[in-house]
Amino acid sequence: MSDRTRTRLLDALKADGPQTAAALAEALDVTVVAVRQHLDGLSDEDLVGFTDLKGAVGRPRRVWALTAAGHARYPDNHAALTLGLVRAARDLYGEAGLERLVAHRETETRVAYAAELGAISGLGQRVARLAALRSAEGYMAEVEVDGAGGWLLIENHCSICAAASACPGFCRSELAVFRAVLGADASVERVEHLLSGGRRCVYRIAAAAGAASAAA
Repeated sequence: MSDRTRTRLLDALKADGPQTAAALAEALDVTVVAVRQHLDGLSDEDLVGFTDLKGAVGRPRRVWALTAAGHARYPDNHAALTLGLVRAARDLYGEAGLERLVAHRETETRVAYAAELGAISGLGQRVARLAALRSAEGYMAEVEVDGAGGWLLIENHCSICAAASACPGFCRSELAVFRAVLGADASVERVEHLLSGGRRCVYRIAAAAGAASAAA
């Protein structure tokens, strides 16, 4: 594939979001084999990554998306604005003021999520609903069954990466929100962290000790 097709491939993932190789091939009018070869090359450069999504039947569907390095190839004034606002808040109000800002966002998020999850009794169902809410916010979230008897909440994209990189309190806050809205019968642990060098953020969720495991 030519450099022009490579650029079109990256542009398609940027413009239309995560896609399968077949969908990309159709959009670019090239063969699926060629697209897959090029995606492998882009993956080696850490510009794209993939997630295998399990369906009800058949083989998992491999969906490709830009990595943080892939997104970084495109100007992002929103990220620059976010960083500027975080720095301005710190300069004007100090660390204590910035922590109040984080706490305010945490409260708003917790209330919104609790309203969505409050009527759901099963822990597995609550995890699934939380993943749907996070996906709607751009986190590309999905749920996998954990071999230890729980679930993995996987976020393939961080919608607040710029803010979190400048103020780690945002990441700490999100973990606290998950623990609050999933309830006392849930144990939530972050086992992979994008800002700590991971490819994505992953949370292991299980029934807390002494709590009955709810069916998904």
